[in-house]
Amino acid sequence: MTTYRSTTDEAMFTEVNPKGNPMLLEENLARSRMHDAEIFAQQHRLAHRLVVARRWRRLAGWAQRRAALKAHAI
Repeated sequence: MTTYRSTTDEAMFTEVNPKGNPMLLEENLARSRMHDAEIFAQQHRLAHRLVVARRWRRLAGWAQRRAALKAHAI
């Protein structure tokens, strides 16, 4: 039995971030997933705001046309 240990074994468990602190791959993956989730949430909020704005614009146009028809009928 040999006690040979390659350096690639450690490389699979740790990664050095730009500041030089070792970071576990699980932590790095968790941060990456959290960042992706934040980006997705921002995009979802933006899309929701656009849909709401379009809905209000459509409702305002409908109300304006209805008011014009009622004013013209009087």
